[in-house]
Amino acid sequence: MHVRAAAGSHVRVAYRGGVRRLSFLLKPGWLVLAVVVAGFAYMCFTLLAPWQLGKNTHAEQRNALISDSFGAEPVPLAQVLKPGQEPPPGDEWRRVTVTGTYLPDQQVLARLRSSLGSPAYEVLTPLRIAEGPMRDSVVLVDRGFVHPVQGTQPPPVPAAPAGLVSLEARLRVDEQAQQHAKLDTGGIQQVYAVNAAEVSSATGLTITPGYLQLAENQPGVLEALPLPQLDAGPYLSYGLQWIAFGVMAPLGLGYFVWAELRERRSTRSARDAETPEGAESGRPPEPMPETQPETVEQPEPQPVSMLVDRYGKRR
Repeated sequence: MHVRAAAGSHVRVAYRGGVRRLSFLLKPGWLVLAVVVAGFAYMCFTLLAPWQLGKNTHAEQRNALISDSFGAEPVPLAQVLKPGQEPPPGDEWRRVTVTGTYLPDQQVLARLRSSLGSPAYEVLTPLRIAEGPMRDSVVLVDRGFVHPVQGTQPPPVPAAPAGLVSLEARLRVDEQAQQHAKLDTGGIQQVYAVNAAEVSSATGLTITPGYLQLAENQPGVLEALPLPQLDAGPYLSYGLQWIAFGVMAPLGLGYFVWAELRERRSTRSARDAETPEGAESGRPPEPMPETQPETVEQPEPQPVSMLVDRYGKRR
């Protein structure tokens, strides 16, 4: 029983000592640092890394669809798009054919675009379909770029061909709608996204979701939009970097805690080495033994008769 009690006492003492050594972590500076590190790691794992990895996945899927479209024959638009329904994501970039009539009076420009590093507009012209299951439906056609003149002023846009035209284009999904107000500059409607709903709001037409991106040498094309480069970009490496940062941040905090403990241990050891024995236990130091002054032995006085015998009588 005594052995067990003594062992338990040693464990409690060691535990209290460990808690006391870590009590500095409860100081405000360390608490703030821990909260910042935890928040940063949480953001890395739940927001930043998934954001970049998601962009990498989207780029890989887009590249696969574009690659597949090169080897596939064009199909009629009605085969992949239904009136009033959005294009299936798996059919984006697919080459389609359609016949109809341009509606140049309802044409709008998409602003804030860039072509080869220069400011540009995209010309969006509705097309009324003339045949097939989608007859009389209206789809949006992206005819390509035009460049501004005198700063940001829209240039004169070449008119779309009149009459019936047959087009081959790539089916695209609408861009995300923007909340900016539509602009009307000199009678030219402008929108901020290539989005069928935004163009419908600007023109009053009922336009089927999605749009057609014209390729070169098609009726009405201007400066054709280039296809995206078929590479996934740096998104995968960026995502892995954010994961690495999320792991390194807690490890860095752990290193700083270890370094602080080591410094405190070194300081305590140096202080203990300079403290006299018994000072830490509260006992006064043992007094130094008193030293007695050395005495010089004096010769004993000798009797006068002995001196007389040695040196003789006074003359």
